[in-house]
Amino acid sequence: MTRVVNVVFQEGGKPYLFDAGELDLQPGDDVIVETARGLTSGRVVSAPQHPADGSPEGLKHVVRVADDEDLQRLDENRVFEREARQVAADLIDDAGLAMKVVSVESSFDQSKVLFSFSAEQRVDFRQLVSRLSDRLGRRVELRQISARDEARLIGGYGTCGRRLCCTLFAGDQDPVSIRMAKDQNLPLNPSKISGVCGRLMCCLKYERETYTSFRRRAPKRGRMVTTPAGEGKVTELLPTRDSVTVDLGEGRHATFSLDELELRPGEADEAGGDG
Repeated sequence: MTRVVNVVFQEGGKPYLFDAGELDLQPGDDVIVETARGLTSGRVVSAPQHPADGSPEGLKHVVRVADDEDLQRLDENRVFEREARQVAADLIDDAGLAMKVVSVESSFDQSKVLFSFSAEQRVDFRQLVSRLSDRLGRRVELRQISARDEARLIGGYGTCGRRLCCTLFAGDQDPVSIRMAKDQNLPLNPSKISGVCGRLMCCLKYERETYTSFRRRAPKRGRMVTTPAGEGKVTELLPTRDSVTVDLGEGRHATFSLDELELRPGEADEAGGDG
């Protein structure tokens, strides 16, 4: 049975399945793999396994674990990519094109170069491709990417102080909607719910299920509940802790998990937190 492994080609990028063959691979290993663009380097992000539903057809192979010679070639590729980026920037300035090079990716053997760029509008870059190919002596491909992809490729830190979600959660590029902000009772102020890319923050989709699940199960503010410390009124909802704060009277307040609560008889149908 085929052993498969997930490989990514850039940090935060989409993972792709490859046939691991009999290779002894571990997460974090640098590998050389077959792709439609030829040999390419990537990094293993999951241990080899036998898929329960069988392997997809036409699966490409992991050729080998990168050795010292391969790692040296990768270093040479990084130098070449920096030089190619500067060449592209100069040619873009000369042509007066409203575009910015975000990343440069060379194939393992440097026979092909992929330039990713951002622009406010669609750009006719056909002449630029020809000039780049002439200057570099290699096959050149350009692609225009979204603001989210630009943030993912460049990286950075969000307002929470942590690395951007798009660089941490490989391959999860599902759309984010304003409804997700509403579900979390967040202020619909673009400056508060937008990431460094200027689009809605990716964390909204990762945290949505926590809030929607909590809201379905939690009593609303002001509802009377029975707690291990007696009856009281819900005064604060704590979705991230799956808990509520309850006013027990006589100046006493305590926090309880939802599992510790009982709604007063006749109020079971009024559950459903208000955010």
